[in-house]
Amino acid sequence: RLEEEIKRRRTFGIISHPDAGKTTLTEKLLLFGGAIQEAGAVKSNKIKKGATSDFMEIERQRGISVATSVLAFNYQNKKINILDTPGHKDFAEDTFRTLTAVDSVIVVIDVAKGVEE
Repeated sequence: RLEEEIKRRRTFGIISHPDAGKTTLTEKLLLFGGAIQEAGAVKSNKIKKGATSDFMEIERQRGISVATSVLAFNYQNKKINILDTPGHKDFAEDTFRTLTAVDSVIVVIDVAKGVEE
C-alpha cells in the first residue's frame, strides 16, 4: 500500500528569480488542477483575491514569498505536490532545502529580463 502511494505522488519545485512568475504559475496549476475555483494574484488592481500560496501576512504586504509553500491536489489519479519557493536571495536557503525533496523542478524565466545573476 505504501509503495502504491509513493508511485502516485509527483512533487514539483518551482524556482526562479524574484518577480518572474512562480506564484502566478502555481495559482494557474492549482486552478487547472481543480484545487481552487479562482486564481489569485500577488499584486493586481484588477484581481482582489490574494495568491493561495502567499498566506503569511508579511508575504501579502511585501508581495514576495518568504517561505516555501506546499500545495497539493489530485490530478488524473496522481497526487500532485507543488512547492512554491521564494525567489529573493535572502531566502535562498529555504529554496535549497526544498530542492532536496522534489522529483522535478520547474524553472521560470522572465522573458523580458532573461537569466539574472
